[in-house]
Amino acid sequence: MTIDEILFETEEKMQKTEDHVLHEFSTVRTGKASPSLIENVMVEAYGSNMRLKELATITTPEARMLIVQPFDQSTIKAIEKGIQAAGLGLNPSAQGRFLRIILPELSTERRQEFVKLCKRMSEDGRIATRNERRHAIELLKKTKGTAGVSEDAIEDAEKQVQKLTDGFISKIDVHLAQKEQEIMKV
Repeated sequence: MTIDEILFETEEKMQKTEDHVLHEFSTVRTGKASPSLIENVMVEAYGSNMRLKELATITTPEARMLIVQPFDQSTIKAIEKGIQAAGLGLNPSAQGRFLRIILPELSTERRQEFVKLCKRMSEDGRIATRNERRHAIELLKKTKGTAGVSEDAIEDAEKQVQKLTDGFISKIDVHLAQKEQEIMKV
């Protein structure tokens, strides 16, 4: 593997880590409703556990309301149980062919819990980014013996990997600060 391939692959993996952190942040509740809050809730239907997004359409008609419309009406009770069991503090109410979920106002303690959760998610992202850096540096050291690769080239590549790492970690920190602001906004 060449130095350029290692750098490209490392940047790609770090980008995926950042995207994953952003996706994780989208599952954390803020003051407004979002389908991503409940789309991954596991529901026991058809003899197995399935994600809610596989069983129903989720929409947000208002800022603090979610509507869940099952594809199959026989799963409405199972969906209701799954949402209640998910520990999100949501209480769906059946309204004929769909479920209506009104998001209650968040208390200060609950907001602080969500901020802690986001900090944990961002720390996991930073750890994953650092692991990619370590892996890239190991690969660069293995290229030392190959033809045409000087120690200076490897050293420069290691500096580039460090720059990438610093850049992605700062991006994750910026995303965390934005999410924190969003959560604490009343």
